[in-house]
Amino acid sequence: MTVSVHDSLPDTMLAMGFDAPGGPDVFRSEVLPVPRPGPGEVLIRVAYAGVNRPDVIQRQGFYPPPPGASPIPGLEISGTVAALGEGVTSELLGKQVCALVAGGGYAEYCLAVADHCLPVPANLPLDQAAALPETLFTVWHNVFERGWAKEGETLLVHGGTSGIGSMAIMLGKLFGLTVIVTCGGADKCAAALGIGADHAIDYKASDFVEQALRITGGKGVQIVLDMVAGDYVMRNLKCLADDGRHVTIAVQGGVRSEINMAEVMRRRLTLTGSTLRPRSNQFKALLAQEIGRLVWPLVEGGKLRPVMDRTFGLAEAGAAHARMEAGGHIGKIVLRVG
Repeated sequence: MTVSVHDSLPDTMLAMGFDAPGGPDVFRSEVLPVPRPGPGEVLIRVAYAGVNRPDVIQRQGFYPPPPGASPIPGLEISGTVAALGEGVTSELLGKQVCALVAGGGYAEYCLAVADHCLPVPANLPLDQAAALPETLFTVWHNVFERGWAKEGETLLVHGGTSGIGSMAIMLGKLFGLTVIVTCGGADKCAAALGIGADHAIDYKASDFVEQALRITGGKGVQIVLDMVAGDYVMRNLKCLADDGRHVTIAVQGGVRSEINMAEVMRRRLTLTGSTLRPRSNQFKALLAQEIGRLVWPLVEGGKLRPVMDRTFGLAEAGAAHARMEAGGHIGKIVLRVG
C-alpha cells in the first residue's frame, strides 16, 4: 500500500527512451505508466536528472540495466517525494531529496530506495542537487574507501574537468589531499585549476608520467583514480609511489592492459576498481549513510557544490548526450524535467 502527497497520482508520465542502441538521435519521448513504490521505496516527482557517462554507454548498447531496474536511462535525480512504499517513514512525504537510482531518471516520476536518498538543503538549487549523487557516491567509495586516501597524500585524477574529475578535485581538497589532474588542452587545465586542483597536466602537450613524477619530486603519488584503463594502466603504475593504490572506475581506453607483475610485487602496489550500479541496495544504503554523516554537512554548509556545465530540457536528452560525447563540457550536464 502506498501513500501519496495528493489524493491521487497521474496514471501516466513522459519519459525519454529508445527502441534500439545507437547515437544520440535514437532517443524518443514515450508515455509510460507511473510506477508505484514497493516496500522500502519512494516515488519521486523528478525536477532534474543528471546525465552521466554510463547513460551514454547504456544508450550505445554496452551497459544494460541490472535485473529489475528501469530500462529508462538516468542514475541520479532530484525532486519531491510524491508517494511512499510500505515501511518508509511518513516524514519523507513531500520532502525535497536527491537520490542515486539504478535507472529511470529521464522521466517525470522515478522510483528510488528510500535509504539511497539525501535531503536537499534549502540553500542547494535542485539542478545542483541532481548533479551530486552519482559522482559523489562514486568518488567517495573509490578514493576514500577503496583507495584508502588520507590527509596529506597526493591523488592523480584523469579527466579533471569531467563530472567525476571535478568532484574528485573538490572532495580531495576538502579532505586534505594534494590533487593532480590530467586534461586535454590548456583551457581545460585552467578550468581544473579554477575548480581547485593543485596541478593540471595537459596530456596532449606533455607526458603525464614525467610531469607527475616532477611535481612529486620523483616520489610519485599515493593514489591514481583511473577512468581510462587500457594502455594507461602501466603508465599510471609508473606514477605511483611505493605502496600506492590504483583504482579503476571506467575503461574508456579499453578493457585490456599489460602489467609487469614483478613491479607490482616489488613496489607493493594495490590494483582495485569498482562499478556502482550493480551493487546491492544494502551496500548503497550504507554508502549513503556514510556520505550523509561525513560529506553532507559540507553540502549543507555550502562548502561542496557541483561544477555545472549545461542544462537541457527532458526532450533534449539526445542533445545532452551529444554534448557529453563531444568532450567539451566542464562539470555536470543535467536535464530539466519538472
